[in-house]
Amino acid sequence: MAIVEAQQAPEPIWRTSLVPTDVAAVRALVSATGFFDAQEVQIAVELVEETLARGADSGYAFVFAELAGNPVAYSCYGPIPGTQSSFDLYWIAVAPRQQRLGLGKELLLRTEQLACAAGATLVFVETSGRAQYAPTRAFYERMGYRLEARLGDFYAIGDDKLIYSKHLRQNPR
Repeated sequence: MAIVEAQQAPEPIWRTSLVPTDVAAVRALVSATGFFDAQEVQIAVELVEETLARGADSGYAFVFAELAGNPVAYSCYGPIPGTQSSFDLYWIAVAPRQQRLGLGKELLLRTEQLACAAGATLVFVETSGRAQYAPTRAFYERMGYRLEARLGDFYAIGDDKLIYSKHLRQNPR
């Protein structure tokens, strides 16, 4: 009787530096999720372009997960101007074929660790209230984020903006 070993998914390579090909990679990743319209995709791309042009002065930082040299997940985060230690998670996206395998969780944890090392004590994330985003909201809640606010009809009639937060250090509340 032959013993068959379970095939393990390859471990991603993690990086925090941007390269010019990330412009197209982010466009493809964000588009592939099916959650974002053309304007939102362009905003995600513009953050990459701005960071490539201005570096750390842009205020944005990135984490990428690559498999076989191709980005399959990324996050974009940074300090919120005018605050002492609050950060925004601007974008997090995982390629559809890589979803539900724990990659999003690992990406978010790495992002939080890097934000904390950069001085963050509190992270905010915004998402849509549409039914399509129920798995996204559940993900944030499983990861310890708390719903702080609901802004009715923010994105469009019937599409509320939900703001979540998570304390990264001692919770002052």
